[in-house]
Amino acid sequence: MNFDIKDQGLAEKGRLRVEWAAQSMPVLRSIKERFATEKPLAGIRMAACLHVTTETAYLAQTLKAGGADLRICASNPLSTQDDVAAYLSVCEKIPVFAIKGEDKDTYYRHIHSALENQPQVTMDDGADLVGVLHSDRRELLQYVIGGTEETTTGVIRLRSMAEKGVLQYPIVAVNDADTKHLFDNRYGTGQSTIDGIIRATNRLLAGSNFVVSGYGWCGRGVAMRAAGLGAKVIVTEINPLRALEAVMDGYQVMPMEKAAQIGDFFCTLTGDIHVIRAEHFKAMKDGAIVCNSGHFNVEIDLEALGQMATAARPIREYIEEFTLGSGRRIYVLGEGRLINLAAAEGHPSSVMDMSFANQALCSEYMVKNHSSLKKLVYTVPIEIDREIARLKLASMGVTIDTLTAEQDAYLHSWEMGT
Repeated sequence: MNFDIKDQGLAEKGRLRVEWAAQSMPVLRSIKERFATEKPLAGIRMAACLHVTTETAYLAQTLKAGGADLRICASNPLSTQDDVAAYLSVCEKIPVFAIKGEDKDTYYRHIHSALENQPQVTMDDGADLVGVLHSDRRELLQYVIGGTEETTTGVIRLRSMAEKGVLQYPIVAVNDADTKHLFDNRYGTGQSTIDGIIRATNRLLAGSNFVVSGYGWCGRGVAMRAAGLGAKVIVTEINPLRALEAVMDGYQVMPMEKAAQIGDFFCTLTGDIHVIRAEHFKAMKDGAIVCNSGHFNVEIDLEALGQMATAARPIREYIEEFTLGSGRRIYVLGEGRLINLAAAEGHPSSVMDMSFANQALCSEYMVKNHSSLKKLVYTVPIEIDREIARLKLASMGVTIDTLTAEQDAYLHSWEMGT
């Protein structure tokens, strides 16, 4: 079997870690059990560009149980857990092309390798695989019937492709499901980002000025968790509605130009480019710690920082120190990549349970319904979203009310008023 991983000898360690994660993924477990019986993906060739983590491994097992012929590559050069890649390749016989710390050329070579099975369904996290298909590997588009996309940044790219008429097959935006972004983005990113920052720095957040750039669901989560640890949270935004919400949530809101002067920690979560730039680095105080939890490493202008610095050195694992001409030092975490995966383990498995349940069910949906779909980006069907929520509640032992016949009739009538 063809694969490219760091060390096959790590497979047993990966197996145990995947087993541990799976214990907190009851929704995906129930889907896996049904897939094993019904085989809704039988014979379907799939290529998945995802963070190769323990949770992703359980999703891979679920897709395989459903009959899929699956190949996997990493969606970020620093997010791969090498023991998990070994487990999937050696024990599950799923071709994986991912090595933690791989360079850019290797990263894209791995994407090409994942496409070698001429996939019919793509599963992406950031839309790099879709981008390669639509640029360098267009000869493979004839085989693709549909796909899914995991994250905000990828959905933005795909909607741009659809608007410009270049998207060549339908894709379901898993990120838009309520059971994804309300929980994965908020609670998952909130906890795992703070986890990554603390693991990398071992610095105290309490009493610090913690700048969160971007107050979408991910930014909300990080702000909430930083505040919970005693940090004084400052939010920067370009959207007046989100800025207003941050104010109402009790945070200071100001432009980055002002926040740069007082921040101790900076975390970008915008999905945009150069959110922290040269003029901001110039204003930062000595010892400022800068990181990113958006999908791509473009939110911090590292090229500008490198040009400004008189010296640079790695001072601790996942931390690079840049010394400016004034003698002030700025510390960048995880090469400006996703800090929650670069320095930690990503989202807890219990929240990824719902995200990857969406991936599995939306893959099944695409196989069944692709012929009736246009070359557009679709939201997750509400029936799938609610079924995942129902299964999650059931796994937690939580029950809820149901409508009475009278209540249902009232909600579907117009005759009854005041």
